[in-house]
Amino acid sequence: MSKVLFAPVAYTRYEASQTLPEKFSRLLEKTGLREKVKGKTVAIKMHVGSGTSYSTIPPVFVRKLVSFIKDSGGDCFITDHYVHGRRPWERGYTEANLGCPVLDDCGHLGKYFYTKEVDYKTFKHVDVAGLIHDADFMIDFSHVKGHGACGFGGACKNIAMGCVTDRTRHEQHSLEGGLTWNAEKCVHCDACLRSCNHHANSFNEKGEYKIFFHNCTMCQHCAKICPTGAIKVDNNGYEDFQTGLALCTKTVIDTFEPGNVYYINVLISITALCDCWGMTTPSIVPDIGIMASSDMVSIEKASIDAIKIENLINVGIPEGMTLSGEGHLFKQLHGKDPYLQLEKLAEQGLGSLDYEFEMIN
Repeated sequence: MSKVLFAPVAYTRYEASQTLPEKFSRLLEKTGLREKVKGKTVAIKMHVGSGTSYSTIPPVFVRKLVSFIKDSGGDCFITDHYVHGRRPWERGYTEANLGCPVLDDCGHLGKYFYTKEVDYKTFKHVDVAGLIHDADFMIDFSHVKGHGACGFGGACKNIAMGCVTDRTRHEQHSLEGGLTWNAEKCVHCDACLRSCNHHANSFNEKGEYKIFFHNCTMCQHCAKICPTGAIKVDNNGYEDFQTGLALCTKTVIDTFEPGNVYYINVLISITALCDCWGMTTPSIVPDIGIMASSDMVSIEKASIDAIKIENLINVGIPEGMTLSGEGHLFKQLHGKDPYLQLEKLAEQGLGSLDYEFEMIN
């Protein structure tokens, strides 16, 4: 049974030591990371958000992690894909604020990567981001939230979608199926165009919806936001997609020496959608706390278990939306069982579904 450190947001008295940032400092001391990062280059992989999002990991926690690594004799940098285009400085993610550089993991032009061949149906290439590949150690620093394609976004999604190129993201998403457009249902509101982060769609002079597949990552934002259902995913290969995510995650992790990847999940501002949407909706459950583990499967399982339908904050879901009443809250939101992702990760040998908490108070 794997150990998951857990610093809960709940507090017992009005005292600074009872706040989550101070508990996070105590949690870091329990991780064993001091000796592990000493003398190493550490990539802190996190999502820097975009647009008007404000639910990403608050800078106060990032600063504490950076300071801890430096005090332990490590050298670190924050990294994500599309960093420059996401304008992370608008959310306080700057070198001056955090104490280390904030860098594009595939380089400023997105062309620095190492290709690893895989063979799962149409998924053939894991293009590992160059700065991730070259680091000695990686801390997978994840904000947990819902996700329309993955069911939920945590440690696995942060790696499988954030440590690779557009080609790899496209191949993974394509395991779900393609996109179709129904001209009769389309009202040409352009919501699909505004939601695309990759400038991959357009209407031609005849008013026909077109996708530039060179840019498309099959993130399905266009299908999710379409108010009339004119854009649809033409297949439901969710299990194949989760297998692809797990395979990609393992391929990235395997570029590190054993024991040189560690996982921290932040369970605050837990929203229905991923931070990649470039906007923030209200939380769907109250803040929970921070978890940490050397076991990816265990920390993901503990995170999902902690997010309970009975704690639903109704304002966190769209007005008029009715949940099915069956399964986990994320399944009711997106129609996809988040526990399937964990089974696929376990099949790849990435951890255990059994865990126990060590509380950090």
